[in-house]
Amino acid sequence: MGYKVVVVGATGNVGREMLTILAEREFPIDEIAAVASSRSHGTEIEFGDSGKMLKCKNIEHFDFTGWDIALFAAGSGPTAEYAPKAAAAGCVVIDNSSLYRMDPDVPLIVPEVNPDAIDGYKKKNIIANPNCSTAQMVVALKPLHDAATIKRVVVATYQSVSGAGKEGMDELFEQSRNIFVGDSAVAKKFTKQIAFNVIPHIDVFLDDGSTKEEWKMVAETKKILDPKIKLTATCVRVPVFVGHSEAINIEFENEISASQAQDILREAPGIMLVDKREDGGYVTPVECVGDYATFISRVREDSTIENGLSLWCVSDNLRKGAALNAVQIAELLGRRHLKKG
Repeated sequence: MGYKVVVVGATGNVGREMLTILAEREFPIDEIAAVASSRSHGTEIEFGDSGKMLKCKNIEHFDFTGWDIALFAAGSGPTAEYAPKAAAAGCVVIDNSSLYRMDPDVPLIVPEVNPDAIDGYKKKNIIANPNCSTAQMVVALKPLHDAATIKRVVVATYQSVSGAGKEGMDELFEQSRNIFVGDSAVAKKFTKQIAFNVIPHIDVFLDDGSTKEEWKMVAETKKILDPKIKLTATCVRVPVFVGHSEAINIEFENEISASQAQDILREAPGIMLVDKREDGGYVTPVECVGDYATFISRVREDSTIENGLSLWCVSDNLRKGAALNAVQIAELLGRRHLKKG
């Protein structure tokens, strides 16, 4: 027996990826609905590679009664209106927006990191998916934290334009094409030209000079992994279509060598260690696209501090950073609580 599953925001990048991953992982489904805004009503979307087409339903008229799980990829605005309605109708909401992440009554889950926290979902019938940059980082940090206890993290991100949605991807493509033919590269979605450039600005600025994206990485890491960890982040948008990269520097309470860290990461769930100290012996965003893993490379000791390591972390942000993590949460929910499949 399978589940009745709703994908809300099914026409967007993440919503489409959710449908693909549900099919790839053979999630036990009896019935599936693709739901989006009124302007997408009737749009047909393929469910996996089966050739099965789903017609998008209008969220304004959708009744969540009798449905088991709703994967929301619709942004904070629609989520604020419709997620509580779905939850009240008995449908468990797994939300990809930032709306509920810091709500103390809503668990914020990365299944490889804090699976036990999912038990708190019944308070609101809602589970939050973390920010894309946080999700891949905590997968890397968790096994190292268990081994040597992390004190402080300094991270610089190199985030792809798909993190800003289809508009971000379109802008990179259009600006790149325009530059090649000698036309102007007008910034619309981003604050500055993104083609052949990097922008140290994601989301809005806060009073302390950090951006909200940087704040999310700090707050979410504390909630998911350990409130004692100190973290500072610089989040940068780069001209890459898909795949987020992170340069992570970690300070530990206890001694840990690079070779010990490599051994730990090699066996950790959700991680693929590719760390050859030679030309090409590391993973870049182009190579991670379409993969489930969080890739770790360039693990090395930091001689400037006691018990320090540096590493490189790459993952498909539309997958582990969003859609895959949401489906993994649904799988965890099924194993621990719903128990239909």
